[in-house]
Amino acid sequence: MLQETTTAAAGGNNAEAFQQMSFSHMVQNFDLVAWIVFLTLVLFSVLSIYWIVVNLIKGARLRTKADRVISTFWETSNAQDAIRYMEEQGSSEPFSKIALDAAQAAAHHQRNEGSRLVESLNRSEFVDRALRQAVTRESMKLESGLTLLATVGSTSPFIGLLGTVWGIYHALIRIGQSGNASIDAVAGPVGEALIMTAFGLFVAIPAVVAFNFFTRTNRVTNARFDTFAHDLHDFFATGSRVGELQSKR
Repeated sequence: MLQETTTAAAGGNNAEAFQQMSFSHMVQNFDLVAWIVFLTLVLFSVLSIYWIVVNLIKGARLRTKADRVISTFWETSNAQDAIRYMEEQGSSEPFSKIALDAAQAAAHHQRNEGSRLVESLNRSEFVDRALRQAVTRESMKLESGLTLLATVGSTSPFIGLLGTVWGIYHALIRIGQSGNASIDAVAGPVGEALIMTAFGLFVAIPAVVAFNFFTRTNRVTNARFDTFAHDLHDFFATGSRVGELQSKR
């Protein structure tokens, strides 16, 4: 009978100990360091989710409009109408901005014929410089948020590890104070350590996956920028695209 009572008491203590490993119990017993670690991971998670959503929406819009903008520019027979169409595009549409910079550079060079500008740079060089600046500007816009995602992905596991070490440290203190290493003595700190580790990985993994995904899609988009810029350079420097010049020969 006494053995059954002892077993029941031990089972009850173990049940109470495992309740201390819950998330709610962990939050209620946070100290300053644990709060700093937890709130930092929450902030990182919110920021990474924000930039993931923003870049997904931005990328979807860009891919949806890119083909239409490029094809409309080349299919419009009148250059002025094509430029007017580029001006009607939104401020976030990059291909139209690259085309407008090339057109403005060519027009500026033509208006200043006979000046020192024309003497120092010919039309091809002037348009090429404008296109390089435009492509660089639009490429940098694609990278918004990627630095934060890389930072979150690389640092979150270590921040969670800090919480883990701090939880284990508390467990060791409890063992020293109580003189035993029973589950009811160390359940709370060990639970805190495990949850912090999991939370750090939970924050880091989506950030790393998103960073790799956006880096790949940006590389493809930058290649399209370069291709479009080369065609624009040929058009504004010679009046025709390379393919059109070859077909006329």
